[in-house]
Amino acid sequence: MTIRAVVRGVGHYLPERIVPNAEFEKTLETTDEWIRSRSGIERRHFAAEGETTSMLAERAARAALDDAGMQPDDIDAIVLATSTADLTFPSAATMVQSALGMTSGFAFDVQAVCAGFVYALSNANAMILSGQAKRVLVIGAETFSRLMDWTDRSTCVLFGDGAGALILEGQEADGTPQDRGILATDLHSDGTYKSLLYVDGGVTTGTTGHLRMEGREVFRHAVEKLAETAHAALDKAGLGSADVDWIVPHQANLRIIKATAQRMQVPMDRVIVTVQDHGNTSAASIPLALSVGKANGDIKPDDLVVTEAIGGGLAWGAVVIRW
Repeated sequence: MTIRAVVRGVGHYLPERIVPNAEFEKTLETTDEWIRSRSGIERRHFAAEGETTSMLAERAARAALDDAGMQPDDIDAIVLATSTADLTFPSAATMVQSALGMTSGFAFDVQAVCAGFVYALSNANAMILSGQAKRVLVIGAETFSRLMDWTDRSTCVLFGDGAGALILEGQEADGTPQDRGILATDLHSDGTYKSLLYVDGGVTTGTTGHLRMEGREVFRHAVEKLAETAHAALDKAGLGSADVDWIVPHQANLRIIKATAQRMQVPMDRVIVTVQDHGNTSAASIPLALSVGKANGDIKPDDLVVTEAIGGGLAWGAVVIRW
């Protein structure tokens, strides 16, 4: 008998405030056309004052529970991917656990920046396969607007806030590539690239700090490493690019998304793209895109979905899922 971690529900939440590119023209030497041409981003959402990452995560979690027809106490564990937790500790995941009214189980955060959700999915999958949990609520949630240097036009126009959630449940399967659920994962990191994407704050400085990025170098690594990890995950699953129904990539930059799809030999009409509406929401971007893709009627049962992401660390990886 084989156990697979099968998707039972998905949901998302976006803050009410929508910030179009034109708003940055008031304070920065930039234009809507400049931002669109370099990133594909047209607008993004920013959290309201007092609206925290755990609050966004809770709303996305409730949407996923509703989609699955489950209650909070049906969940054994919460894995929350974020780089913008409300506090240094406790984890944002435990705050969500409390807000949902979960009276059992356990919760913890995963921090792998933009790759956080694929790392969280991999951890949740491993817990289900090991028998440690049957149902896991996997969340990606961020308030990256609070890490921005608003004088740096190369970074502050790229990011947004939001949350997405997905519920995995262990189910018996045949052990073939046609099974529903997570079929393979592939994770990597290389700390020698730390200086390419980081936040210059933390306990060592006593400040929150701001995001710093070497955009050209990150772009180069992203295109190369995302295609490689996606192919590696497909190989582990015994599948290839021709089998893919949807790529659901980390939504950082439209040019990266297009270049990665081209390397994978998957046409853009089989790629879920939300970057134009959300900007880069870091660990939230993949679950947001999955939820939007399902809500729009694009992602359907038995579709083969490949998610891939890269973030600071550098950390990157991919997950192959049959919906």
